[in-house]
Amino acid sequence: MNPADLLSAMKRTVEQLAAFNEMAKALTSTLELKEVLNLVMQKVSDLLHPRNWSLILQDERTGKLYFEVAVGDGAEALKSLQILPGEGIAGTVFSTASARLVDDVGGDPAFAPRFDQASAFRTRSILAVPLIARGRVLGIIELVNGPKDPPFTQDDLTTLTAIADYAAIAIENARNFRRVQELTITDEHTGCFNARHMRSQLEHEVRRSQRFHHPLSLVFLDLDRFKNVNDTHGHLVGSALLKEVGELLIASSRQLDMVFRYGGDEFALMLVETDPDGAMTIARRIRDAFRARRFMQSHGLELRLTASLGVATFPDHARTATDLVRAADFAMYAAKAQGRDEVCLAERMPPDPNVAPPAR
Repeated sequence: MNPADLLSAMKRTVEQLAAFNEMAKALTSTLELKEVLNLVMQKVSDLLHPRNWSLILQDERTGKLYFEVAVGDGAEALKSLQILPGEGIAGTVFSTASARLVDDVGGDPAFAPRFDQASAFRTRSILAVPLIARGRVLGIIELVNGPKDPPFTQDDLTTLTAIADYAAIAIENARNFRRVQELTITDEHTGCFNARHMRSQLEHEVRRSQRFHHPLSLVFLDLDRFKNVNDTHGHLVGSALLKEVGELLIASSRQLDMVFRYGGDEFALMLVETDPDGAMTIARRIRDAFRARRFMQSHGLELRLTASLGVATFPDHARTATDLVRAADFAMYAAKAQGRDEVCLAERMPPDPNVAPPAR
C-alpha cells in the first residue's frame, strides 16, 4: 500500500472510530425508539453515503417486514409496502441472519424487482445487514446504489455491520423500555389505559384546556347487568367479554381520543377538544354499537350487552379534573336511573363568581 492509500485508510479508520464513539454515546442517551432509529440512519448517511437506504423492521404481530425508515429516490412509495421473510435480498438476510453484499442484482436470483417498480428506481448494488439482539433478528439495514453509483465494498460491509451491532442493542432496549411503560399505564385484561393513567392525563388535559380555551369532554360508561354474565357463564367468559368491550370502544373512538378501563365493568373515554354536542354524538354512537353487537361469537356464544353512558364537559360541567370525573359519573348514574341503555348529559354548572363575564 502506497503512503497516500495508507493515509487515506487511516483517516477513514479514525473517522469510523470517532463516529462509532459518538453513536454509542448518543444511543445510550435515549430510550425513545424514534430517536434511536433517526440516530442510526444519520450515521449510515454520514459514513457510507449510499444513494438510497432503509431500516426494515419486523412487525411483531404479523411477522411481516416493513420499512420503518426509507430515504432516497422513491422512498415514500416503499413505506406502504411489506416484505415477507425470505422475499428478496432483504427478506433473505432476515431469514438467514447473514449479511449480503451484491455487486449487481441482475445476476442474483434472490432479488425482488417489485420494490424497484414501486419506487421507479433501478437498483444495481445492495448491501444488507441483519439487526441481531440476543440471538434474534429484529430487522435489516439495507443500502442501495444505482447503475451510475460505485458498488459497495468489504469495508462498507464491515462498517455497516458495526453500526448494526450498536443499532440492534439500542432498538431492543428502546422496545423493552416501551413495553415497561405500556405495562404501567395499560389494563392487562382489556388493552385500554388504566385508571391511574386516566387521572394523570386528565389533569394534563384540563390544564391544556384552561390555557387554550378548548373544551374537554369525558364519557363514563357502565355495562348494564354485567353481573348476570358472570353468574350465568362464569368469570372467564366475563373477562373475555370485557376484552371485547375494550376493543369495541377503541375501534369506536377517534385517533386522538383515549379509552380507559376505570375499574370493574366501568370504562371512560377522554375526548380532547370536544364540546358537549360532539361528545353526546360520540356517546350515542357507542351506545348504538353496543345495541348492534353480538358479543363472544368466537366462543360459541351470542351475548347481547348494553351500556349506560354519562357525558360531562370542561368547563361547562366542572371546574377541575376531579369535578369532571364526578359530573360524568353522576350523568352515567342518571342514565341508569332512566332504565339503562341510555346516554345522559351532566347538568351545567352555575357561573363562577370569581370569573368576570366576557366584555360586550
